[in-house]
Amino acid sequence: MTSAKFAATRGAPTTVGPASWLRRFLALDAVVTGANGLAYLLAPGPVGRLIGVDPGLLRGLGAFLTAYGVAVGVLAVRARQPAPAVRLVMLANLAWAVASLVAPALWFDASTAGTVWIVLQGVVVAGFAALQYGAFRRCLT
Repeated sequence: MTSAKFAATRGAPTTVGPASWLRRFLALDAVVTGANGLAYLLAPGPVGRLIGVDPGLLRGLGAFLTAYGVAVGVLAVRARQPAPAVRLVMLANLAWAVASLVAPALWFDASTAGTVWIVLQGVVVAGFAALQYGAFRRCLT
């Protein structure tokens, strides 16, 4: 008897498979990205002073991240996630991670706190991409 069948006979939820994990990782990405975007959008001045990044740039990034978070959230709550949409999210996360890792050296003259924040953000987003990729691969098998 497989563990899923065993769980079903015991009355336990059976939504512990790869698709469930993929939805959870997408939802976590949506919440964290959306919260980050809202912080940039609603408080660009204080956040900009803290991390040494122009408030106008933060406002634009905030709008983008908020919209992206909503889109990923919509994808997360679907009963089935279309493979092309999941691939797009993973690729976007990888692009954001790489950009965040090189941005302090190439584009931004951020404060020390800002440099740490930008790099940390890249590491977190790379983690989202890795978790999503792992769950996605398991969905395909």
